[in-house]
Amino acid sequence: MRRREFITLFGCGVTWPLASRAQQPAMPVIGFLHSLSADRSTAVLAAFRQGLRETGYVAGQNVAIEYRWGEGHYDRLPALAADLVNRKVDVIVTGGGTEPILAAKRATSTIPIVFSVATDPIASGLVASLARPGANVTGVSTIGVDLLPKRLELLSELLPGIGVIGLLVNPNFMNWEQEIAFAQGAARTKGLQLHVLKAGSQGEIDAAIQQLADLHADALVVGDDALFYNQRDQFAVLAARHSLPAIYALGGYVVTGGLISYGTSLVGAYRQSAAYVTRILAGAKPADLPVQQPTTFDLVIKLKTAKALGITVPPSLLARANEVIE
Repeated sequence: MRRREFITLFGCGVTWPLASRAQQPAMPVIGFLHSLSADRSTAVLAAFRQGLRETGYVAGQNVAIEYRWGEGHYDRLPALAADLVNRKVDVIVTGGGTEPILAAKRATSTIPIVFSVATDPIASGLVASLARPGANVTGVSTIGVDLLPKRLELLSELLPGIGVIGLLVNPNFMNWEQEIAFAQGAARTKGLQLHVLKAGSQGEIDAAIQQLADLHADALVVGDDALFYNQRDQFAVLAARHSLPAIYALGGYVVTGGLISYGTSLVGAYRQSAAYVTRILAGAKPADLPVQQPTTFDLVIKLKTAKALGITVPPSLLARANEVIE
């Protein structure tokens, strides 16, 4: 190299490759583990990403997100959780029930875990207490099983004079026995005859609803389960085919054609979980972040479905609804 070229190279503001500069901090990586499929989780995923944006994180710009979807199969979750751990993500966010949280917790005791949805996290062994979770797990607790008596009460108000109802549970859901116990207690109180039906797959859902129709049941209560939520279109079709009024845990069922739902707002829960992810990326420890609990619940009613079933929704119920879909 000639002297003139040497001086030009070092003295005229040449931009050096990134590798030759001071090393830049790596972009944090969030692992997102969900029991459902991506196309069935667009609303909650949008809520989570919005929650990140509100705290200064934009996916693809200053944070990366690795998605793992169970597609409605709980048995896939352990391998998916292990994959995120091997990827060495900075934090794991879970959604779609308690099963993804348990899979993540079994896969790592060091990577922080933030759950967006958890029913009774203390009884499930996820945290030591709501105020002081301990270990590497915290998040947002939803109230699902505990709301079954309220759902039966709403059904009785919507359908005065009902006598026979069905409860559909997934025996693969860890809290299915609790669901039955809560529903049985509420049914006894109201003098209702309760038939418990079990379904752990799409085909079994068809068979269970047919069985309930053969019993000439007046209504159906669908258990709080990720598999069922993933099949919410199927429930809308079956309920219409058998003229069976049904109440669900989440508003997404009603959006796709269901009659009525009552439960925690998933959109709010996922936005809350994003705020905890931000705090953890800033250095907070999950053990020091109290488990958050919902303070409001959504009652959603679809009038088109009510009309198709020949149901007149009482004005008192419409007045209390958070959302009435025409």
